[in-house]
Amino acid sequence: MKSIFSEEAYRETLSRIKQLTPTSKAEWGTMNVSQMLHHCQKPMEVAMGKLTVKTNLFFKWASRLFKPMLYNDKPWKHGLPTAKEFVVENPKNFEQEKDKLIGLITEYHQLKTKNELPPHPVFGKFTKQQWGQMQYKHLDHHLRQFGI
Repeated sequence: MKSIFSEEAYRETLSRIKQLTPTSKAEWGTMNVSQMLHHCQKPMEVAMGKLTVKTNLFFKWASRLFKPMLYNDKPWKHGLPTAKEFVVENPKNFEQEKDKLIGLITEYHQLKTKNELPPHPVFGKFTKQQWGQMQYKHLDHHLRQFGI
């Protein structure tokens, strides 16, 4: 699995995002392209401590079963559930969301110099490699959603 911490995956991801247009259409799901760009910011904000997600003991326990799927090589299925904090229903401005996502990816990519990252509020401890793979996998999933 690629990692957003690698220079190659970082540049590839930014290049793919720049291919999106305000009229890009989803091949599955209900979000439009602007909403997807906003949605993709949320996991990075969680990882950097800019957003908190609520959880309960059952979900924390159950999440251990799903944790390896976050960073393995197998693509995610369409229509997987997401945290309520990541759901986007309101209209968003395409250019603003694209610019903000690119900025967050760049900021996140700079964390590659850190030895350790904080634990995920739901899934617990990840290695730096797993954090990078998980972020890449999420972005890749949604870029594929829009045919990019």
